[in-house]
Amino acid sequence: MLYKIVRSFAKAALLLALLLPLLSGSVKKTGKRPNIVFILIDDMGYSDIGCYGSTYYETPNIDKLAKQGIKFTNAYAASTLCSPTRASILTGKYPGRLHITHAIPIEGYSRLPNTPLMDADYTKNLPLEEVTFAEVLKKDGYKTAAIGKWHVCWDKQYFPEFQGFEQNMGGGGMGSTMDYFYPYAGKWKMNPQSPVVEWQVFPDGKKGEYLTDRLTDETLRFIEQNKEGPFLAYLQHYGVHTPIQAKDSLIKKYLRKPVDSLKGHTRPKYAAMIESIDESVGRIMKKLDELGLSDNTIVVFTSDNGGHGRITSNWPFRGNKGNFYEGGIRIPLIIKWPGHIKSGRSTDAQFISTDFYPTLLGLAHLYAGEEYIDGINQTPLLTQDKSISRNRSLFWHFPNYTGTGHPNASGPCSVIRDGKWKLIEYFEDGSLELYDLQKDMKEKNNLAKLYPQVTASLHKKLAEWRKEAKVQMPRLNPAYQANR
Repeated sequence: MLYKIVRSFAKAALLLALLLPLLSGSVKKTGKRPNIVFILIDDMGYSDIGCYGSTYYETPNIDKLAKQGIKFTNAYAASTLCSPTRASILTGKYPGRLHITHAIPIEGYSRLPNTPLMDADYTKNLPLEEVTFAEVLKKDGYKTAAIGKWHVCWDKQYFPEFQGFEQNMGGGGMGSTMDYFYPYAGKWKMNPQSPVVEWQVFPDGKKGEYLTDRLTDETLRFIEQNKEGPFLAYLQHYGVHTPIQAKDSLIKKYLRKPVDSLKGHTRPKYAAMIESIDESVGRIMKKLDELGLSDNTIVVFTSDNGGHGRITSNWPFRGNKGNFYEGGIRIPLIIKWPGHIKSGRSTDAQFISTDFYPTLLGLAHLYAGEEYIDGINQTPLLTQDKSISRNRSLFWHFPNYTGTGHPNASGPCSVIRDGKWKLIEYFEDGSLELYDLQKDMKEKNNLAKLYPQVTASLHKKLAEWRKEAKVQMPRLNPAYQANR
């Protein structure tokens, strides 16, 4: 009990410090506060959308959203896995700094039997001392709801209702639903040593109800109830994560449609799941129009990492969820705010998950102190087309193994992108890979030996960042058998 009281006081003190510039007058707060609808898709690859190049998956509503807002072609997830990216979005901090570097597990998750290194320790719950952007908005009078997948904790005392959200609809510790159809329930056992986990997203519902539709219903209900605003609707769809399940009517549609083998878009069930996501976006946009809220609502649409390599393709990039080539971390991102963000724009400016925190607060006229975050406020880019992100370095840190669930999975590594250059350092053998993303976006040609000075400079900068961020590192595995 005493621990909880002390922890609550510590968090309150940090939140006060975060908002202190507002009280002292150094933070500007003007105009009507916008509503925010943040739509986060799970495992949606870069080219899984029509406006990003797919000809097989049909996404007319998302494509329309892109025409009404700004589309990013250089947007990145802070990790190649779910939990780290989600924690980064909420806090504005790199996963390495948070020590949330892996998908938060059930017992026994991704423990490979014989590896040269041992996974670095990583945090299993987003600490309550961390101040989420939802907490800042709530403190300023926003009504807040988290709808759908949470997955930044395992223990219930770290659920959304303890992290700035007044309502939690369908969020918990699990990284996926057991079933996309009601009753959304099932049992999961990772391996013979792990316990059986039972999970149900919603205890109520009706036969045949589809989870993507249900989460959309909950979002529409929240918007309707809080139409006087301001509100934050943080919709985190479980789709299009496994299990791959979709509505029969949509599956039949894609079974009749020619696949796009060149881009690797060949699965009717997955295509049907994507169309259900698109329908969700369309319903939300329609509701905002009906309530007269569209002009004062910021809409964000993005993904938490690249697409799953056994299910879709991240064309035109190399890689997939589970590794740090562009296909594993380059993601779709669309932001719309009529009258403030010019419509129909496409930008190659860099944006990473850490930027959502300062940017959303900036758009809401709450400019938080940047000493608390790794992201930058991209408001000038969005509202004035003035990019301030082109000359900064981006960092990724993954001191873990992704396990057997993903093809071409990455081993423990760190990554830096600096301008056109991208360097990957693998910890098992110390090998380095250098790519010129302007000329080689498919990362086919390792230039580390051809440009030793560039390699050395980026390697030094990466090591300095790791030291500053106080990241966790993997350890040698004393039980490793090389010939096993």
